[in-house]
Amino acid sequence: MSARPVRRPTEAAALRAVARAARPLPPVPALMAALLVANERCDREGACLAAHRAVRATAPEVGE
Repeated sequence: MSARPVRRPTEAAALRAVARAARPLPPVPALMAALLVANERCDREGACLAAHRAVRATAPEVGE
């Protein structure tokens, strides 16, 4: 017997729905506050995430 993965159509439908759904970004002042907190705590990953989200919130065409 060959082992074939079980196809789950509901999983594919859920992933397509999430990809189509628009996720609003937090306001820029909140993102900048998160960036400051991440820098204070030496959290490089959090700072990078907050910085990228702030840029995306101010200039949506950058993420396209």
